[in-house]
Amino acid sequence: MVCAGNAAGDIYMYIDGSGIIHFTNVPTSTDYKVYIKEKPKKTNPRAYIRKYDEFIKKAQKRYGVEFSLIKAVIKAESDFNERAVSKRGAKGLMQIMPANFKSLFVEDPFNPLQNIMGGTLYLQRLLTRYEHKLPLVLAAYNAGPQAVDKYQRIPPYKETQNYVRKVMKIYSQYKNS
Repeated sequence: MVCAGNAAGDIYMYIDGSGIIHFTNVPTSTDYKVYIKEKPKKTNPRAYIRKYDEFIKKAQKRYGVEFSLIKAVIKAESDFNERAVSKRGAKGLMQIMPANFKSLFVEDPFNPLQNIMGGTLYLQRLLTRYEHKLPLVLAAYNAGPQAVDKYQRIPPYKETQNYVRKVMKIYSQYKNS
């Protein structure tokens, strides 16, 4: 029996009935126990965070939205996971709702370039609509423009209030780095 799910880098040991010690990286029975656990490889978080910078620059150039703002929204929305899907159905890096795909020219929400371009176009529209008042723009990105229009301020939704604070903090960090 093969123990599914074990990392190939781990080393397993088993002592049989004759006292012979067996080592393997692919255990064939449950008698094998982990002898040496492979440490996870360290990744360079900066490289991961920079993975989409060229696409963000294209969107910035086309739509005039600040690089740091686009990147902060991506970080807050999906943590740079291009395959992210929210429980409400928002998809991709900038978590675009399916109802908005067509108006934002997004055919494949999991295509990083299309998603960033579509999400940035949406940010541009919100920046214009709310006269560059960033807290309102972010609230509308999260809760929808109808909610911001209804309350004429950040809606009294805990999720949206936390979202605005989170993105503003990330935005400030990116802007000052």
